[in-house]
Amino acid sequence: MVTLNKIYTKSGDKGTTALATGERVPKHALRIESYGTTDETNSVIGIARLHTGTMPKLDAMLGRIQNELFDLGADLATPEKDEKLDYEPLRILDTQVTRLETEIDEMNAALAPLRSFILPGGTPAAAYLHLARTVCRRAERQVTALMELPHERVSEAALKYLNRLSDFLFVAARFANLGEDGKGPGDVMWVPGGTRESVK
Repeated sequence: MVTLNKIYTKSGDKGTTALATGERVPKHALRIESYGTTDETNSVIGIARLHTGTMPKLDAMLGRIQNELFDLGADLATPEKDEKLDYEPLRILDTQVTRLETEIDEMNAALAPLRSFILPGGTPAAAYLHLARTVCRRAERQVTALMELPHERVSEAALKYLNRLSDFLFVAARFANLGEDGKGPGDVMWVPGGTRESVK
């Protein structure tokens, strides 16, 4: 249970913040960056959902993912140590990763095969989902860097979740451009060298 009775505590005024274990670390620590960028991903998904009201299936998936990103933030905010905690830490599960894979496959089945890269854009929902994808990729890079630090551990499921989520968001952006009724404008394709004539 989380209780927030007071929003400002002044405890971070000297540039440190507390992990879920109570340990204080610099606000720029890579672990803080990792779950901060996870939170940023969640915020962008929230903006995307302002435009997915006409796609209830996709919107429901995104709503669940927003909740799971808080789970992931709690996972990353609780370092895996050898000491036993007096509570059971919240961890991402492999089944959550598998569900993302299933949903990716379901959406992808409705899409035409890609024959070129696509530009981030199209409908507002798709544009914001592409933005969420790039922020999610940044979170993934930060987590992999964190895992390479001495004495730092992150569960494999947490890293897998971020990796699958970025794939999910890519496919979701394509799906949003098509629309659940299949009548949307579709992808905005990259045309290699397509603007060269205009600068000659």
